Amino acid sequence: MKNAMSLIVIGIIAIFLNSACEDIVEVPDISNQEVELLAPLNATVVTESSVSFSWTEIEDADAYNMQLAIPDFENAAQILLDSTIVVDSTFVGARLIGTLPDGNFEWRVKAQNSDYETLYSTASFSVVTE
Repeated sequence: MKNAMSLIVIGIIAIFLNSACEDIVEVPDISNQEVELLAPLNATVVTESSVSFSWTEIEDADAYNMQLAIPDFENAAQILLDSTIVVDSTFVGARLIGTLPDGNFEWRVKAQNSDYETLYSTASFSVVTE
C-alpha cells in the first residue's frame, strides 16, 4: 500500500514538473524582432520642451527598456533615463512623455520577455525651444 501511494505521489510530481517545464520552453523568441521608433525620429528637431517618445509594440514582449542620454550613448555626459516599462494591466501603450532642456539627445528602446530581448533601436534628436 505504501509503495502504491508513493508511486501516485511521484506520478503527480512528475506531471506537475512536466507542465511547468512546458511553460518555460514555450517562451517566444523575440530576439530577431526590431522595435521601430516612431517619434522622435532620427535627426528630428523638437521645438517644444515636452517630448513624446513612441515606438511600435512587439508581440510577446513583457517589458520595454527605454534609455535617454545626453548627447549620445557613446559619449554620454549623462544618462537621463534608464527605465523598464512593464506590460501589465496599467500599460497604456508604447509611449512616454518627458520634459527636456534644449540640447542634443539620443534615445533607445528594446523589448524583452522572460528569456529573450531584442537589440536596441536608437535615434538622435535635438530640442530647440528658442
